[in-house]
Amino acid sequence: MPTRITQLGDERQEGVVLRVEGTLVREDAELLERVCADIRRQQPESPVTLDLADLTFLDSESASVLCRMRRQQSVVLEGLQFFVQRVVE
Repeated sequence: MPTRITQLGDERQEGVVLRVEGTLVREDAELLERVCADIRRQQPESPVTLDLADLTFLDSESASVLCRMRRQQSVVLEGLQFFVQRVVE
């Protein structure tokens, strides 16, 4: 299944939530990183959360990109399985 990114919720109340579904490889993760950077530029006060509960595959390169996003852009990662979360950390 290709990567699918959907914006959820009302950004005025809870920030921007992006649901990521399917597989996540480096190219898709880098696109997601650019999308989050654009959101942060347009809405610097709104928190950005990635809902990753519906990922079916995550490679190590995309895990590195997610880690960088969390560190550099303060993106919140939610819904990761325990083992994958430990890898990202």
